[in-house]
Amino acid sequence: MGAEPVPALSDILMPKLGLTMTEGLLAEWRVQPGDAVRQGDILFVVETDKIATEIEAAGDGEIRHRLVEAGETVPVGTPVARWTGEAPEAGEERATPPPPRVKATPLARRMARAGGLDLAAIKGSGPGQRIKAADVARVLASRPEEAPRAAPAGEAMALDRVRLTAARRLAEAKREIPHFYVGAAAEVSRLLALRDELNAHPGAARVTLTHAVVAAAGRALLEEPDLNRVWAEDSWVQLENPDVGVAIDTPRGLFAPVLADAGHWPLDVVASRMNAMVARAREGRLAHGEMSGGAITVSNVGMHGARFLVPIVNPGQSMILGVGAVESLFRPDPEGRPALRRELTLVLAADHRVLDGAAAAGFLARIVANLEQPLRLLRTPVEGKN
Repeated sequence: MGAEPVPALSDILMPKLGLTMTEGLLAEWRVQPGDAVRQGDILFVVETDKIATEIEAAGDGEIRHRLVEAGETVPVGTPVARWTGEAPEAGEERATPPPPRVKATPLARRMARAGGLDLAAIKGSGPGQRIKAADVARVLASRPEEAPRAAPAGEAMALDRVRLTAARRLAEAKREIPHFYVGAAAEVSRLLALRDELNAHPGAARVTLTHAVVAAAGRALLEEPDLNRVWAEDSWVQLENPDVGVAIDTPRGLFAPVLADAGHWPLDVVASRMNAMVARAREGRLAHGEMSGGAITVSNVGMHGARFLVPIVNPGQSMILGVGAVESLFRPDPEGRPALRRELTLVLAADHRVLDGAAAAGFLARIVANLEQPLRLLRTPVEGKN
C-alpha cells in the first residue's frame, strides 16, 4: 500500500481590518500546532489602531505551523500560520513579500515607537537576540536629550487590552494627524422643544440631543459629499456613504462604532438604530464591521456638564465633533433687546491633510443649520440638496 498523500498546506494571513490598516499586532494565539479547527473557531486576536479583534477560521482544517509569535507586529498580508485549510481566495491581501521581522517583546516595540527608534538598529540581549525593554532603554539613555523621564511615584495600574489599545492609538493619532479646530454655537431652542414633543408620544424611540447631532452630521455629509473623505497612503480616499461614528462609554472602555448611513435616515430611525448600537456596545456585542469606516465621529460630553470638548481625530477618519452642554444665556435680538437663547457649543477637530480651514468651517456651519432648523431632520433627505 502506498503512503497517504500529505495534505497541501496554505497560509493564514494577517488580515486587513480597516481601510487604513497597514500592520497588526498579533496579541494572542487561541490555537496550537496540531489543533483541528472548524469554520468559525477563533484562531488568534489582532490589535489594530481601532480595537482588539478575534480572527475566525474561514473553513475547516488543521493548524500545522505558527509563523508569528504572540506580541509581534507584522504587515497586512503576512503569513502568520500554515494549515491544511483553503488558501485565501484570489484578490485577498497577501504579503508583498514582508520585510524580515525583528524579534522584540511587545513592551520593547512600544518603547521604541514612542522614542522614535528603529528596532533593526538595536542589538537584542534576549534569547535568539530578541530585543528586550532593557535594550531599548539602554539606547534611549544614551541620548541625553531624549532620556526617558523617571516614572511617577505610585502604584502602576495594569490596563486591559481595550484600554491599552485605545491609549496607544490616540497618542499616535495626536502625533501623526495634523489637527486644527473650528468652533461654533448652535441655537437649539427649537430642537429641544421638538425633542420634548417627540418624546411625549409613548411607544416611539426616545430622541436625545446626541441623536440629533449625529443626524445633523450625516446630513452635512450628504450636503458636502466632497468632504466625506479620509487620508490613506498619501492620498484622499472618497467615501460613498454618510456614515457617522459615535463615542460610547462602556464598562470595557470607550468605543466609537460607526452608524451606517446615518445621513440617509430621518431622526426617529437614527434614534432607533443608534439605541440598538449603543446597547450592543455596552454588552460587548459589536460586529467587526461597526468598528471601521466613516469620516467623522460625534463625541458628546455635555451630559457630564462640560461646556465644550476639543477632541482627537480617530485614526482612519478625518474629523471628530466635540459636543458640550446646552447653556441658557441672553443675547441681543435684532432690536438690541436681551433675548434668552439656548446654545450648544460645537468644536470640530479636522485633519489638515484632508480639509482646510474654510472647508471645515463650512461643514460645521452645515451641521449648525441642521440643528437650528430641526424639522428638516424629520424628513428623509435628498442627496445634494440643502
